[in-house]
Amino acid sequence: MRYIEPHGHMVSRTTDDYEAMVLAGCQAVCEPAFWAGFDRTSADGFRDYFRQITEYEPARAAKFLLPHFSWLCINPKEAEDLALAADVVALIPEFLAKPNVLGIGEIGLNRNTRNELKVLEWHIDVAVKHDQLILVHTPHLEDKLKGTQLIVDVLKSHPGVKPGRVIIDHVEEHTITRVLDHGFWAGITLYPDSKSSPPRAVDMVEITGGERLWLNSACDWGVSDPLAVPKAALEMRRRGYSADWIDRMLYRNPLQFLSQCPKFRLGEASAG
Repeated sequence: MRYIEPHGHMVSRTTDDYEAMVLAGCQAVCEPAFWAGFDRTSADGFRDYFRQITEYEPARAAKFLLPHFSWLCINPKEAEDLALAADVVALIPEFLAKPNVLGIGEIGLNRNTRNELKVLEWHIDVAVKHDQLILVHTPHLEDKLKGTQLIVDVLKSHPGVKPGRVIIDHVEEHTITRVLDHGFWAGITLYPDSKSSPPRAVDMVEITGGERLWLNSACDWGVSDPLAVPKAALEMRRRGYSADWIDRMLYRNPLQFLSQCPKFRLGEASAG
């Protein structure tokens, strides 16, 4: 089996995780910019972090023959400080030419505040100006429905946004159709203790038909599983789905979206 891990925060994972992912069939891993578990206090801290995910982490992944790609932003959890956010957003263009950068993300909302919305709009402006893909984080728990609708409204109101070049991640049963109905891609996140279990995720795939969907682990420093995507494949096999259908959901779908960025190219062995 082959698959793409389209959303993993590998700076927080061990080399054992890289090895396990490759052995499970992972063909590429994509790392969105993320909250570090604490609020950073300076743009210089973000500059170092952007170097980490565009220079050092790809080299670490390469030791396990795993292509590593990244996304750039200031995470919505750190978007309340508008002065800091403005300084960080201003840094992004100088990193966009890095060979592993796919676009802007994971931007979005955390508590659905006015400041978060403003910073979301700044990021969208950068993405449109530089013709970048967009990866969006939706809020957790009780804020998810409201936040998802706010995000959709902001994206739809921007004249330069092309829905097919935007993926809205962490969808659940009550938000997935709101995303897909507007032409965006949707990401289903597999977490052991929150978000979606493999059975829930496959239920959503079945209900929506599987178009413009990807599955990801969003593995980070918290309770998460870097092998969540291949475990979802096991659930699909239990339900009798063919190897071709599983390949479509876990490899060809993310490949279709990510290949809109010309930098996302995999070797012949993974494309066959």
